[in-house]
Amino acid sequence: MSELVKLIDFPSLGDDRGSLVALEANKAVPFDIKRVYYIFDTKAGVARGFHAHKALKQVAVCVTGSCRMLLDDGKHKEEVWLDSPTKGLVIEDLVWREIHEFTPDCILLVLASEHYDETDYIRDYDDFLRMAE
Repeated sequence: MSELVKLIDFPSLGDDRGSLVALEANKAVPFDIKRVYYIFDTKAGVARGFHAHKALKQVAVCVTGSCRMLLDDGKHKEEVWLDSPTKGLVIEDLVWREIHEFTPDCILLVLASEHYDETDYIRDYDDFLRMAE
């Protein structure tokens, strides 16, 4: 695994009734969780993301379906498919992210280390490259 793509394997708990994944702050998730959101019902051919954060860390989990995540630290770009509810992708601060190829049933759950703050976003790729130097 690379330094840019950091995957967490979440244990699948459960029994003959079904499965369960527990996401606990500072255990399975490597930070305090201050915000949770999910992306769903993404229209065919639509890509999302196209930003980085100055200080926010995230863990993305594709609860159902799949999507392709592109990560870019300003020097290297890597892609990873999120396609399992037992696999989480850690996205550090100052990492540009783009999300592509959502399946129609994709639900992408995101756990964030901070509350929403528009001033933390870097939405211009050239600005991001300057900050990532």
